[in-house]
Amino acid sequence: MAATVRRQRPRRPACWALMTVLLADLLALSDTLAVMSVDLGSESMKVAIVKPGVPMEIVLNKESRRKTPVTVTLKENERFFGDSAASMAIKNPKATLRYFQQLLGKQEGNPHVALYRARFPEHELGFDPQRQTVHFQIGPQLQFSPEEVLGMVLNYSRSLAEDFAEQPIKDAVITVPAFFNQAERRAVLQAARMAGLKVLQLINDNTATALSYGVFRRKDINTTAQNVMFYDMGSGSTVCTIVTYQTVKTKEAGMQPQLQVRGVGFDRTLGGLEMELRLREHLAKLFNEQRKGQRAQDVRENPRAMAKLLREANRLKTVLSANADHMAQIEGLMDDVDFKAKVTRAEFEELCADLFERVPGPVQQALQSAEMNLDEIEQVILVGGATRVPKVQEVLLKAVGKEELGKNINADEAAAMGAVYQAAALSKAFKVKPFVVRDAVIYPILVEFTREVEDEPGLRSLKHNKRVLFSRMGPYPQRKVITFNRYNRDFHFHVNYGDLGFLGPEDLRVFGSQNLTTVKLRGVGESFKKYPDYESKGIKAHFSLDESGVLSLIRVESVFETLVEDSPEEESTLTKLGNTISSLFGGSSAPDTKENGTDTVQEEEESPAEGSKDEPGEQAELKEEAEAPMEGTSQPPPAEPQEGAAPAEEKATEKENEEKPEAQEPSQKKEAGLEAPPAPEEEKKQKPARKQRMVEEIGVELVVLDLPDLAEDELARSVQKLQDLTSRDLEKQEREKAANSLEAFIFETQDKLYQPEYREVSTEEQREEISGKLGAASAWLEDEGFGASTAMLKEKLAELRRLCNSLFFRAEERKRWPERLSALDSLLNHSSMFLKGARLIPEMEQVFTEVEMTTLEKVINETWAWKNATVAEQAKLPATEKPVLLSKDIEAKMMALDREVQYLLNKAKFTKPRPRPKDKNATRAEPPLNASASDQAEKVIPPAGQTEDTKPISEPEKETAGSEPADAEPLELEGPGVVPAEPEQEEQPAGQKPTLKNDEL
Repeated sequence: MAATVRRQRPRRPACWALMTVLLADLLALSDTLAVMSVDLGSESMKVAIVKPGVPMEIVLNKESRRKTPVTVTLKENERFFGDSAASMAIKNPKATLRYFQQLLGKQEGNPHVALYRARFPEHELGFDPQRQTVHFQIGPQLQFSPEEVLGMVLNYSRSLAEDFAEQPIKDAVITVPAFFNQAERRAVLQAARMAGLKVLQLINDNTATALSYGVFRRKDINTTAQNVMFYDMGSGSTVCTIVTYQTVKTKEAGMQPQLQVRGVGFDRTLGGLEMELRLREHLAKLFNEQRKGQRAQDVRENPRAMAKLLREANRLKTVLSANADHMAQIEGLMDDVDFKAKVTRAEFEELCADLFERVPGPVQQALQSAEMNLDEIEQVILVGGATRVPKVQEVLLKAVGKEELGKNINADEAAAMGAVYQAAALSKAFKVKPFVVRDAVIYPILVEFTREVEDEPGLRSLKHNKRVLFSRMGPYPQRKVITFNRYNRDFHFHVNYGDLGFLGPEDLRVFGSQNLTTVKLRGVGESFKKYPDYESKGIKAHFSLDESGVLSLIRVESVFETLVEDSPEEESTLTKLGNTISSLFGGSSAPDTKENGTDTVQEEEESPAEGSKDEPGEQAELKEEAEAPMEGTSQPPPAEPQEGAAPAEEKATEKENEEKPEAQEPSQKKEAGLEAPPAPEEEKKQKPARKQRMVEEIGVELVVLDLPDLAEDELARSVQKLQDLTSRDLEKQEREKAANSLEAFIFETQDKLYQPEYREVSTEEQREEISGKLGAASAWLEDEGFGASTAMLKEKLAELRRLCNSLFFRAEERKRWPERLSALDSLLNHSSMFLKGARLIPEMEQVFTEVEMTTLEKVINETWAWKNATVAEQAKLPATEKPVLLSKDIEAKMMALDREVQYLLNKAKFTKPRPRPKDKNATRAEPPLNASASDQAEKVIPPAGQTEDTKPISEPEKETAGSEPADAEPLELEGPGVVPAEPEQEEQPAGQKPTLKNDEL
């Protein structure tokens, strides 16, 4: 007999590996189910979160306010943030830092650094010789860079979000002004790294506002373009943005709404802060005039007095926005002298007359960059707190020529809400409706390089070339590839800003260095030596401008190609299978198909992008540089191309056509609808040559020219410094919490000792002992508690709790007895009534067994006996002794009794009644008069000799085709488990109880 071999089912380790990865992803997401956004303004910030159950919500700070001042107070042993720091600005103005975002990404010679010194002379700015930047010198050993201060603020914003969300948060979207350049954006990213935040995106504040506006008006967006202008005047700057809303067709989700930034204009110093500084100067002048004859000190030389005046100027500006005049008053401004003066709105507008003249400037810049006129703008929407000034609205309304200005969004919170929507869209934990966002490049970026050219035979000269990489107002994120074809040895090129002629002279000085990076390549010559028989396709540099608007060089590679002939016999079965699968999925087996992803990306990236300016010219330059033949290759050098890109492109196209005529002809015939005749047998065996591509990675050395980033070791030190400060703050909060808990326990317990319910359960000696211990602890807390550690405070509290636990336990038990005993009596009475009713059920309809009813009766009797005995025993004990009647025991007895009753109730609920026995000699009863014909038709007479109650139970019929309508709705299952559906009962005649099968009890 032949042995039977059982074939085992093959294991699938790949499936288990995939499940493991998915499970790991789910576990990782479980810790990051909430994301946040930070709208980082000059004066205040708004934090928003998204978490399960909370779609989008503004976070409330510890003072229950929706916005928090961007203010930090730094002392030797403590820090303050938000409103607490703002209140400290008057007591300690030197250690209170505000408006420090103006120093991000700025070197020491920047005009904004000098402006900051003039506005806030109380701060001492030190000099960092390595990066040529400044830092805040708080004390001899206490100094912080602007990035470190911003990192503290971001860490504080995360703590607010985590307290509000009640879970840890790491992912965030941060808003930045649209005019931030590369150095400023990198500074914000470094500050976020110091705070331990994972930045999903840096989004421009007006873009976030436009996204919020579009998300809540999604239904109003259609295929017709709508142009909306957002005018944002905040505390530190003004930005005007023109946005076009329109539905577009996407590959992933079909028709979706899109916002595209078309134009941007800005003024870096026009904002509410400058108005407040003008008012502060006016108030200081009035105060000096009031004390002119007293030979008093100039109030401008007193930092605390100037901090008071700035706070009053802020309040005065807000009040004058709604009133024609107001009285400014400060108690004890300086030298215990009060200040009081009346300021009118007319005086305020006269002080800021030159500022109001600058209001239309950003509008004109935005229109010019968008190449639009005001007639194409459908609506102008106000954003930012400073737009509430009536004169600003008056001048702006006249400049835009509209009937009214849009005020239908929350000017303070729109950016935070738009940013948190983007955070949810970028996070893996949430699924939101798509909304395409296409931001625009403000500052163009180009590549510059120098190469040798041969003007005449034997006469060579250097030629400087520029290629626009990312054009002004072009969309991002996007990638670009530039190819250098005339180099066969190591060289370098520069990445700089493009034409910044749209900026004024002062803005150019504030902008800083216009040179970004020098890229030095290493290993170009070695790559050519490595592939001497290959044709060079150039040195390709891959650039990326990511979602945050930050430029990066991804990689540089040297590409080579050659023609390789493959015989059909050498083609493996795996290759044939791969070709078949690729053809099924739309792949092409033509010999000119590119086998490396580089060229595919290049083709995509070099295609004209929508909405970019000067795109055809830019692409021509890129193609000219990419397609130009390279010196030093085996092919003969062609003539030098002219200024235009057409000759080089034509030659490259002709060359490709010459190289691949046979490959292109069949495809062209096929596209034209013609089929080629079958090839002879010998031609079938010959396979056309294919291209083989080799890619060699090139070493890159980057020399940053605008502002060097922090070195990794310095960044690590900054991270550690902030972590130490955070740990110190948390330890201080823990100590304060322990001290407050100890003090509160002492006062509450001393008060309880005089309450009747506690005096009843304690003796005079016990109360005196507890009172003495409490008094000693209170004295210790006043004398030595300030220097005690957190552990000592917690130990002292635990000692007092152990002393008072028995007293509190006795009082708490007596307080719970009436309610617990009443509930137990009620349950016993209801259980007894239920048992009596169960015993009265007729035998033929009885659903409970005798054992079940006897068990319930036993539990009821035992519970009655326990309750009576324990209550009687407790009545004999004095109130000062430990009670024997415990609330937890009462609850346990109630749970045991309730469990027995619930078991019987559930059995009665789900058990079907038994069928009634029928007499064989009895005649068949007539159906009731109200029984329908269908009811009668459903009755089946059993065969002779077999009664209905002895009919064997048949299994439910299997579903067959057509047994259920195609449009039947699926069952909706509730709860975590899936419960099988019960078979439907047959419809019974009216007035007759349903029959029940014997095995369904």
